[in-house]
Amino acid sequence: MPILSSRGAGSAKGFGLTSGGLSPISFDFLVVAGGGGGGNYGGAGGGAGGFRTGTGTMNKNITFSITVGAGATPNGAPGKRKGAQGSDSNLSSPDFSIITSAGGGGGGASGPGGPNAAPGTAGGSGGGAGQLNSPTSGLAGNTPPTSPPQGNSGGNVNSNSAGGGGGANAVGGNGSPSVSAGAGGAGSSWPFDGTTYAGGGGGSTDNAPGGSGGSGGGGSGDGPPSPGTSASGTVNTGGGGGGRWVPQPSGTTGGGSGIVKIAVPQAAGPRITVSPGTNTKTDVSTPSGPRTLLNFTVTGTALYS
Repeated sequence: MPILSSRGAGSAKGFGLTSGGLSPISFDFLVVAGGGGGGNYGGAGGGAGGFRTGTGTMNKNITFSITVGAGATPNGAPGKRKGAQGSDSNLSSPDFSIITSAGGGGGGASGPGGPNAAPGTAGGSGGGAGQLNSPTSGLAGNTPPTSPPQGNSGGNVNSNSAGGGGGANAVGGNGSPSVSAGAGGAGSSWPFDGTTYAGGGGGSTDNAPGGSGGSGGGGSGDGPPSPGTSASGTVNTGGGGGGRWVPQPSGTTGGGSGIVKIAVPQAAGPRITVSPGTNTKTDVSTPSGPRTLLNFTVTGTALYS
């Protein structure tokens, strides 16, 4: 990936708009993967989708391909079931390194018995540990590893209080018996839109409040009276799903789908097309100057021409 040099915000040449042709333009990106699902029956919170940001350059007539990862699909069957894994998101072009954010890990379910009863899974951020899981620690985040890290680990289970899923900015909270289940780890904000993404899902418990979802779309876990209420991760945030305590017929909660955003100099915005039509362009003012945001809520492409 080319290293960007600093330039004046008002430079037409820097925006690639000189009469001699279209020069490369700089951009900033955000790639958030789909969140993991929460566990069902002593269930832990799902981990947030991986959160990655950075910079690059965009050349004329080179198509950028964008994949927006789906959130974990809820498992509709009752019983002891760990949460499913979220799907990866990525950004790539023939002359740009592929940037991939990993799907969030699923939250653990109650230990022995059941076809999918097991500790959760690692991911962009890791799922929390569910009741009776061994080991009792949450699952690893930043898996596979990136630098800087794309996420954090899930929280630990403590007796009957499951751990929260990891978030982009913090590890999932540990369960605390008679106090609360583990809260989902907090997400991170992107300065070009001021929005927080990739919060972990809260864990569940049977004798205290369920864990709150992490800022950035994490779903809350449930607590008494049983059956309580838990929530899936929020769409297009990469948030993890909340854990469920009892084997509810509705099964596990899902993760929030991911999102990809690209910020380009506003003067270059009219020359960039995004597809399909579900994806949009938005002009914004930022601390770095005026920008056009290319907002990908579904898989698509971007072309500078």
